[in-house]
Amino acid sequence: MLLSSLVAQASPLSEQQVSQLQGLVSQLNPIQQAWVSGYLAASAQLAGQLSGQPATAQAAASASLTILFGSQTGNARHLAEALAKQAQGKGIVAKVVDMAEYKTTQLKNEQYLVIVTSTYGEGEPPENAIGLHNFLFSKKAPKLAGLKYAVLGLGDTSYEFFCKTAQDFDQRLAELGATSVLPRIDLDVDYQAQADSWSNELVTKLEPELKASAAPSAQVIAWPGSDATAGSVSQYSKQQPFAAELYTNQKITGRDSTKDVRHIEISLAGSGLTYQPGDALGVYFSNDPELVRELLLLTAIARDTPVTLSDDKLTVEQALTEQLELTQSYPAFVEKYAAATNNAALTALAADKAALRAYISERQIIDIVRDYPGLLSAQQLVDALRKQQPRLYSIASSQAEVEDEVHLTVGVVRYDAYGQPHLGGASGFLAERLAEGATLKVFVEHNNNFRLPANDDTPVIMIGPGTGIAPFRAFLQQRDANSAAGKNWLFFGNPHFTQDFLYQLELQNYLKRGLLTKLDVAFSRDQAAKVYVQDKLRQHGSDVWQWLEDGAHLYICGDANRMAKDVQQALLDIVQQYGGKTAEQAQAYLDELRVAKRYQKDVY
Repeated sequence: MLLSSLVAQASPLSEQQVSQLQGLVSQLNPIQQAWVSGYLAASAQLAGQLSGQPATAQAAASASLTILFGSQTGNARHLAEALAKQAQGKGIVAKVVDMAEYKTTQLKNEQYLVIVTSTYGEGEPPENAIGLHNFLFSKKAPKLAGLKYAVLGLGDTSYEFFCKTAQDFDQRLAELGATSVLPRIDLDVDYQAQADSWSNELVTKLEPELKASAAPSAQVIAWPGSDATAGSVSQYSKQQPFAAELYTNQKITGRDSTKDVRHIEISLAGSGLTYQPGDALGVYFSNDPELVRELLLLTAIARDTPVTLSDDKLTVEQALTEQLELTQSYPAFVEKYAAATNNAALTALAADKAALRAYISERQIIDIVRDYPGLLSAQQLVDALRKQQPRLYSIASSQAEVEDEVHLTVGVVRYDAYGQPHLGGASGFLAERLAEGATLKVFVEHNNNFRLPANDDTPVIMIGPGTGIAPFRAFLQQRDANSAAGKNWLFFGNPHFTQDFLYQLELQNYLKRGLLTKLDVAFSRDQAAKVYVQDKLRQHGSDVWQWLEDGAHLYICGDANRMAKDVQQALLDIVQQYGGKTAEQAQAYLDELRVAKRYQKDVY
């Protein structure tokens, strides 16, 4: 309905206000209009709560659905947003909130809550869920007798602590008195069908209660920072990737380096895709044809044998090349393959969970079939494998500089084991099998929890050894484009100065020009005693502390298993030594930085 028609129907706005509103609305795209609508609805609800008046808007707010997501790679966020849309379709008011943005003081006021979360590392919450997780397990957590909730967990069964964060949330909410309206579901990597079914069941259960008291015009409220608030929206996504052209594949490590790192440049021309420094690029890939050929030979399956995959009919060769995971191993494959081939030894291995995890951690799918060759049908093989998941790479460029391109810094997974050479799925595809000028399917995965400060005057400390340099190259390009006055300090590390100094000329140029205030490098193998970035941090501990006290934002990117933990400990030591704090106070200090979004990680 046009605004002019609304005025005719006794609008409470003056003609001038209506004119101003028309002017604003005309400048907004549909996504922005939807956000403004949600913002105004939320503001009205808050105003009613502050006034203490039991207005109908308050009643609607109390019966709305809050969906919180904890996400490391974006999957949990996508599922939360999809669930909200399902609820909207049933006339339910739903709001999707990043756990990092959620005010824990609001928890005691919630009546209907859904948590969608992944698990990270050794059973730890994803970065944006740490604050809420810590709050729930603290003495400050409120009693939640009036809360109805549900939990959906995402994980990977090849890890020991599968979906532990979801289990933590579920257990703790129950301990605090909340009532589960649907049993928690723990989903493996190939989760979509089960997630859709669970979400449908949940919405069906909640609909009678929530729809009865929902606002007349139900809506999904997308908080600022979500994709829905982006200035431009592309038609391309994870579900509908863009066919991009590979411009450049350049090796940027030396001939004698133990590492093979590639600088990749990809064209996004015509896609409408936009990204910010800190975002990731999702890459779909084709499996190595030689790997597919050997797998079919070992199982005595003809390559043109027809199979069915997700209701699609195709040849087994097509399925193995384009659709299925062949490099990353996981327990479900071992169990299904053992059953299909009637292999008693492999069945016994699958029954020993600890031994199975140790076995698959060092092997690709082809290694398992080589170790335990057997006969099975083409459909049995396809059913034993899970669907290929795109790989995410931290973006190494700023669109302010490269415009319709996107750059990546890719470490090629390459090693010899069990008498055979091995190559990573996506990294091998990008480095070895995709020619310059060829196309690949990509999408942008936004990461609002790894962002430059909004104020260009704010100093930043960046710690990115190895390919962890990628997002900081983007950060520096953006700060350069913005003519940012804030100081920039980069810590970079790798084995050898002469072989592994990634983007050396660019960084030295930034240092010469003054964009980089400080550049500290740690080349671990260039001297008898190994030196790492955490050692450089301790060496400059006094300055690091002063930068933090002056308001610096601190970022870590790279290996999660060792580097990130070692850097975290170095930071705790620095805060204790130079801040005069106890171990507990130092941890609280870093926690406060995290809550304030001054301490952010992009680790993998």
